Amino acid sequence: MKKTKNILSAIMYGSIVLSLAITVLYETETLLPGDLTANPNTEFLTVSLMEVLTICLIPLALRLFKFRKISQALISNPAKELLQWGALRLVMLCLPMVINTLLYYLFMNVAFGYMAIIGLICLIFVNPSMARCTSETNSKK
Repeated sequence: MKKTKNILSAIMYGSIVLSLAITVLYETETLLPGDLTANPNTEFLTVSLMEVLTICLIPLALRLFKFRKISQALISNPAKELLQWGALRLVMLCLPMVINTLLYYLFMNVAFGYMAIIGLICLIFVNPSMARCTSETNSKK
């Protein structure tokens, strides 16, 4: 279980570090922000797509372990299933967070920044601590 917790923690903290690295690169102007601001149609479509993805993936990720099939799988084979489903849940939250961070600097549109911050806040609720890993694989729910 400790190995699973460490892998899940690496996914989560690696995504946060990647978002911070993107932020540092653009804020120090190593990379120039606003490269895609000239095309408003692309910006509109990208904002719309990312809003829908972010709004749909966050509740799904937060409720993922409540689905009957997944909760039964977590009880029957805790270490393997927690790694598989926990990694999926973290990817559902972290990937849009990193993409929104990058798109914020490419389009300089605050909607992407807000969605990235919301994704970061949601990670608090799925932080893979040892107590959480144990409680999510416990049959007494």
